[in-house]
Amino acid sequence: MKLALGLGHLGSTSIDIPWERIRLAEELGFEMVWCAEIWGHDAVVPLTWIAANTERIGLGTNILQLHGRSPGLTANTMTTLDMLSGGRVKGVGIGLSGPQVIEGWHGQPFGKPAKRVAEYMQIMRIVWDREQPLAFDGEEYRLPYDGPDATGLGKPLKSVLHPRRLPIYVGAMGPINVRNAAEFGDGWVTSRCPPKRLGEYEAYIDEGLRRAGKSRDDFEIAASTQVIVTDDVQEGLNKMKENLALYVGGMGARNMNFHNDQVRRFGYAEAAERIQELFLSGRKREAEEAVPDELCDEIALVGPPDRIRERYRDWEDSRVTMINMGLNTTPEAMQLMAELTGSAKRVGAAV
Repeated sequence: MKLALGLGHLGSTSIDIPWERIRLAEELGFEMVWCAEIWGHDAVVPLTWIAANTERIGLGTNILQLHGRSPGLTANTMTTLDMLSGGRVKGVGIGLSGPQVIEGWHGQPFGKPAKRVAEYMQIMRIVWDREQPLAFDGEEYRLPYDGPDATGLGKPLKSVLHPRRLPIYVGAMGPINVRNAAEFGDGWVTSRCPPKRLGEYEAYIDEGLRRAGKSRDDFEIAASTQVIVTDDVQEGLNKMKENLALYVGGMGARNMNFHNDQVRRFGYAEAAERIQELFLSGRKREAEEAVPDELCDEIALVGPPDRIRERYRDWEDSRVTMINMGLNTTPEAMQLMAELTGSAKRVGAAV
């Protein structure tokens, strides 16, 4: 099992990069650090700064909002970061966000999301492989562009750099996008998906791998989760509820919230409906209180070290290949997970 450190929102009035945790992650043999982007800061500039101030930890985006960049630009950007960092890019994580952000912030139509993700990955592969000039005839992307207002002068081009093929991860909750990740990409970044629920995606993953002629060993599953070390389990579960209420209740419109949909699929339909109703009516504290303890406990590792060790076995026995430690991560939790996964031993660090 690999370990990674996930960086979420990096601040409000200024960018706050958690250097202590990043340097500890590097010392403990973490595979990589993932950086998110939201409507405020991007993911690549912080990763560039991190690369300049660390020595070996891998770099990944979780996630780049693909509507905000063309596939060619993303391929260029991540190639540049990879070359400047000495080949340390280990994950080009892309995803959809949602129509509120894409149409509200980026001013782009949400379109056919699953088709867009699949075509985006294929175009980046063409750029990196350099086997032919870039040309693509898809439903969401046509290169050279020949649609409305086209001059007709577009020319198929090859990258002037000779890049390596970078690993593509898709941040997704819907089964079709997970299948597309398996077919056209290298990995899937899960969001709040406990190991016992991965079986619901098995058929889609295997279908994508079959289409591409790949095996299970060719596909990474990076599970984003929280690890909260505490003697008070209830207190630890409560720490998760503000963020869960935000995503299940308010990260999307009432009729299109992918986080809410996922929680419903996991068997918490009544709670998901209640959380959303409370959150959208401005009753955020009540929305937090409506988040079930059982849901929190399913999707995270919470409690004293012995309880975490016991519950970690479910992750170890699953198809998850990497755990992304996110919100509420402490040095104590990082050291415990480095011990459980063996990452510290791989680099000879003491825990």
